Amino acid sequence: MKQHLRPAFALLITALPFLAPAQTLKDGKLTLNPDGSHYVKFTLFNQVWARYNQSNPGTLVNGYAKPNTFDIGIRRFRIQFFGQLTDRVFVYSQIGINNFAYDSPPKTGFFLHDAVGEYAVVKKHLSLGAGLGAWNGLSRLTASSVGSIMGIDLPLVAETTNDVNDQFGRKLSLYAKGKLGQLDYRVALSDPLLVANAPINTFATFSGRPAKAQYQGYFMYQFRDQESNLTAYNAGTYLGQKNVLNVGAGFIVQPEAMWYRQAGSPDTLTQAMKQVAVDLFYDAPLDTAKGAASISFYALAMHLDYGPGYLRYTGPMNPANGIGAKAASTQVPGAGNTFGNAVPLFGTGNVLYGQLGYKFRENLLGSTTFMPYVSYQYASYKRLADDLHYIDAGVNWLLNGQGSKLTVSYQNRPVYSLHADGTNRADARRSAMVVQYQVFFN
Repeated sequence: MKQHLRPAFALLITALPFLAPAQTLKDGKLTLNPDGSHYVKFTLFNQVWARYNQSNPGTLVNGYAKPNTFDIGIRRFRIQFFGQLTDRVFVYSQIGINNFAYDSPPKTGFFLHDAVGEYAVVKKHLSLGAGLGAWNGLSRLTASSVGSIMGIDLPLVAETTNDVNDQFGRKLSLYAKGKLGQLDYRVALSDPLLVANAPINTFATFSGRPAKAQYQGYFMYQFRDQESNLTAYNAGTYLGQKNVLNVGAGFIVQPEAMWYRQAGSPDTLTQAMKQVAVDLFYDAPLDTAKGAASISFYALAMHLDYGPGYLRYTGPMNPANGIGAKAASTQVPGAGNTFGNAVPLFGTGNVLYGQLGYKFRENLLGSTTFMPYVSYQYASYKRLADDLHYIDAGVNWLLNGQGSKLTVSYQNRPVYSLHADGTNRADARRSAMVVQYQVFFN
């Protein structure tokens, strides 16, 4: 051993007997002090989809017509590493991948989801933090804990700027969070990412100019059991392990976020993006007996103002990559890619979303049980002549709670086309069947 390393090695050997009693490893958590209040924790999470999808009209895969598709893909994979380093210092990080399927570039790499650090100014009541994270405003499931969502997917409409001027719903922010009695709050000042593709049309799109700051907040009154706000992510269901009744309200505002031009004018007009929401979450056992059946309910109402005529399509892990010329001429213009499984989930207008699930008693089938669910999104967007109705219904087979779960889902969505009178109407509907297996080491 080199001479200059020997003193350090000897010091480490001397210190080990004193460090060992404080350090234990259990369920991915390494304690750093005797009472376990200081720790670091590691988690793994994976969701795999197998799916049959009825394609939107004109859908192409590498130039070939595909009226339907079957695919297998990784919907989400996550690695979390976080910890309470001192009585006041907390750090949270997450890396992962989304939507890796047969049409993804080979060797697609992980990307950074979260990297925040925070300091508890007044323990439990006020913590200040900074970094890339999901301490967003607007609604409960705008920052959803994907490992505990009840259905096959979270309500994507709640992530209103996803991958436009943020990183998969995460934002570069300064934030404050805490609890004041039964009120849980979060507020943030965010620095939006530059918008790469920003055409100017007669309908609003996100501006390509350097962005102004985004202001956001969410306030939740917890009538019954208190939920943890250790991380930004809110549970989708507790599977009857808590008795929760919350009412929340939130907002997101960004000045001059949108731009557009009026017909026949070369002048560029700007407008703020303004979004407000109210929601209700109820999740509770139906009996006091251990392992009893439980119910989970969530309702969300949103007013989204992106400016005149804004509309955006999205297709979760879209199994296609093109559209034929004839079909393209009849699609809603300037709203993104309409092929595959895409649906216009985002727009200027009003949204109602609800989900309801019933978990049967524990040990219904051996050591497992089932939780059927249904979710529904209604939207009245100003650019669509017909209102949007999107349905997802299915059943979870809880093999080991959320740690090992098999979900079968049926989804039904509208297909819009541009008519001769200039209106966008829902002329047809398409469906998909999805089977998901989830593993969550938490």
